[in-house]
Amino acid sequence: MPAAARPAWRRAVAARLRMRSSDRGDIAIPNLLALPVRYPALVLAAAQLGLHIWCNGHYGVFRDELYFIACGWRPDWGYVDQPPLMPLIAASSWHIFTGSLRGLRVVPALAGAATVALTVRAAGELGGGLYARWLAGLCVMAAGVLQVFSVLLVTDTLQPLLWTALTLALMPALSGRNGWWWGVGALAGLAFLTKYMVLFQVASLGLGILAMPQRRVLGTHGPWLAALLALAIAAPNLAWQAAHGFPFLELGANAMAGKNIVLSPPAFLREQVLSLNPVTAPVWAAGLIALLTQRAFAGLRWIALGWVALMAMMLMIHAKPYYPAACYPMLMAAGAVALEAWLRPRPLRAAVVGTVIVGGVGLAPLFLPVLPVERFIAYQHALGLEPSTGENRALGTLPQYYADMFGWHALAAKVAQAYAALPAQERAQAVFFAGNYGEAAAVEVLDAGTVPVISAHNNYFLWGPGRYDGSVVLLLARPDRVPIGKFDSCSPVGITNAAYAMPDETGKLLLVCRNRHRLPPVSWPALKHYD
Repeated sequence: MPAAARPAWRRAVAARLRMRSSDRGDIAIPNLLALPVRYPALVLAAAQLGLHIWCNGHYGVFRDELYFIACGWRPDWGYVDQPPLMPLIAASSWHIFTGSLRGLRVVPALAGAATVALTVRAAGELGGGLYARWLAGLCVMAAGVLQVFSVLLVTDTLQPLLWTALTLALMPALSGRNGWWWGVGALAGLAFLTKYMVLFQVASLGLGILAMPQRRVLGTHGPWLAALLALAIAAPNLAWQAAHGFPFLELGANAMAGKNIVLSPPAFLREQVLSLNPVTAPVWAAGLIALLTQRAFAGLRWIALGWVALMAMMLMIHAKPYYPAACYPMLMAAGAVALEAWLRPRPLRAAVVGTVIVGGVGLAPLFLPVLPVERFIAYQHALGLEPSTGENRALGTLPQYYADMFGWHALAAKVAQAYAALPAQERAQAVFFAGNYGEAAAVEVLDAGTVPVISAHNNYFLWGPGRYDGSVVLLLARPDRVPIGKFDSCSPVGITNAAYAMPDETGKLLLVCRNRHRLPPVSWPALKHYD
């Protein structure tokens, strides 16, 4: 692009930070290595993809992945707790790759690699040279929670990629290149169909723009066309939510009312630092500082103000610490550019990159299933770290995103065995009544539909009681919570005993209960729980 055609903010950054082509390499490179070193986006994205193709098949399938497959088997424009796109991807991946765990997680691996490449590109767009681009990409690879999103097929999988792309599209759009507003609208609508959290990104960036001179753009047609396009893409899901009484709002209210841990602002910021890996904090913090204070970045200050607004919103809704993680690749790109300008001595630059690499490799087992689980537990203990979660929920020896990969195959096998052992006449009426969507989806997906499954949790509630008449019910219960009095009889036929599963998913009795006293459909609405 000719210099005169570049947006004003980009010309200012390039001039202010003196990013001349002559000093972008900044390191003497042997000829043999020169070519790959000059393409950090390609090299780092390939490394990220290879790492995840290898490690994503370890441990087991995650509870939400099972649930998404079950939802995707019933395609719809929405679900109680999520938009439609990720369930569709999950069910398609499970079918295409015939139940392969690595196959199920191909999309997360590809999305993670694309996020690394796009962050490298973002550093270049901000005026960064070769050092800044390498540092930005390495920070994303070291950022623990972003790596978890590249392992699991969950609603957060595509968020870092889409949020970064949306912010990058806003930059030329706000500089007067009106064609980019179509991209802004399309990306916002697509992100909405993967997770509703993008509403907070759009709102926070909007507040940042309102606080800056760029608010003048609201007097043009571009932003409103983008909003209409995003609304058109989101409309089928919004119609579904409206038709079902906006269950996602009820779900969110329940989370705020006690499910999620309430964190103070310092504690929430601390969790951001820990979840993103402390070695990346100086980089994204430098990005915030540069965007807020440096004249060269004045045209992009709305990004940093958007981060401030986003943190305030997250505190207001009692968000889990990982909810805003998708906004950080852009801050890492800005921080890498700033540090490239501020740290002129080569040994200091090398120390920063080395710290990110060593810290990323050292803490990788905390976020990537690269170690056998016994060795992981020992490693975690040696580091003096304890697993944590953003919910008021007991934890065992593993963090929740690992623990919820264990126990599901054993549960499905136990329920299938108990169902097969029933007399044929009872089997014709029997169902497995799961207490939550994880148990329900594990039996439905891993048992390949042999056992009829129902639940009153989240979208399973909307799918209804099916043929359930209360005559023969398989269910799980704590030994001290056997539903005596609700059935004529309840007989234990097994017990869950997955050593590494979440504590509330092990040590439960598998019961065969007969003749429920209060029969559906009268009792079904009272059983609903959205959480």
